[in-house]
Amino acid sequence: MSTRDGGRSAAPYSSFNLSIGVGDRPGDVAANRRRLSAELGVPVVFLEQIHGNRVAVIDAVPGPDEPDREATDAVVTALPGVGVAVLAADCVPVLLADPVAGVVGAAHAGRVGAAAGVIPAVVEAMVGLGASAEALEVLLGPAVCGLCYEVPAAMRAQVESRLPGSAVRTRKGTPGLDLRAGLYQQLTDLGVSRIDADPRCTMEERTLYSHRRDGRTGRLAAITWLDPS
Repeated sequence: MSTRDGGRSAAPYSSFNLSIGVGDRPGDVAANRRRLSAELGVPVVFLEQIHGNRVAVIDAVPGPDEPDREATDAVVTALPGVGVAVLAADCVPVLLADPVAGVVGAAHAGRVGAAAGVIPAVVEAMVGLGASAEALEVLLGPAVCGLCYEVPAAMRAQVESRLPGSAVRTRKGTPGLDLRAGLYQQLTDLGVSRIDADPRCTMEERTLYSHRRDGRTGRLAAITWLDPS
């Protein structure tokens, strides 16, 4: 997981913004992405996220400064040495791996995408590459927590109908959503038992980007990859 620190972007994106779709200077984003790839030692695939459930399968090493995969919210690969990334600033970045089969994936699970089934879609794509749900290890990344994520009651009910376990009350006693709780239950229902969660709330943790807190801002990245043998 990246944070806000260590990049070239100026305010309000300061400083390690990795999204080209939020109004930041393209040269600064490109520099940040190059630094990320250099630090990790692998090329990294990025997505043009649209809060959907489309999954990209990466079967070739991406070139330098390759365009983001269009209209895609999840990505999987069985190719060693290639990083797959999703961006977020309150939505849940989800990283998945079957270390035995050698398959990894990443998904952007915001309120809309989670309700649309992006997680079942990425699990299905990984199974198609030889993974098994029972062997998957999953990390739910930092996101806005249920105590902070206030929504109208009708919206909470709508999401709960598609993502059971996500309906909560905020610390103010108002209707809220805990997407990580709903995703945990959804993954469990899919047969996944190895699930962990980064406890940080993006609204509360100032080293992370939060659209709900700051409005115009950058995006952090969650990245995973298979080490070359």
